Amino acid sequence: MSVKRFLLPVLLLFILVCCDSDTQQRNPYLQELGFRFEINLGLPLYSPLITIGNPVYISTEGAGIRGVFVMNTGFDVFRAFEASCPNHSPNSCSTMTITGQNAVCSCEEYEYSLFTGQQLDRPDDGNRYFDMLEYRASASGNSVIISN
Repeated sequence: MSVKRFLLPVLLLFILVCCDSDTQQRNPYLQELGFRFEINLGLPLYSPLITIGNPVYISTEGAGIRGVFVMNTGFDVFRAFEASCPNHSPNSCSTMTITGQNAVCSCEEYEYSLFTGQQLDRPDDGNRYFDMLEYRASASGNSVIISN
C-alpha cells in the first residue's frame, strides 16, 4: 500500500509537468521595457479613445520602444500595443502607422489588427512571425494606465 501512496503523487506531478503546452516564444526583435504611462481621457489628444474602435498613437518618450497604440475595444476595455513592428529590429521604417483600425509597417507593409494585435497578412513561407507586443492597459475612472 505504501508504494501506491508514493507512486500516485509522483505520477500526477509527472503528468502535470509533461503536459505543459505553452510553446509561446518571446519576441527576439523587441526588448520588453518597464514603463508606466497614464492617459487622461479628458484631454483633447486622447478624446478619440472615448469612442469604441478609435485608436490613438502615443509617441511620448518613455512609452514603449517606438510609442504605443491604444484602442478602446468596448465595455471599458482598452488594448495597448507596441508601435514598433514585431517582425524585425527597430530601425528607420519600423514605427508603424494607423490605417483605420489596423497598424501597418512601412518596411514590408505587414498589417496588424489593433483589436487583437494579430498579424493579418502572415506570409506562408515557413518563417516564424510575431504578433504585436501587448502592454497592460487598465481603465480607472477618466484614466487609462498603460504599463509593462
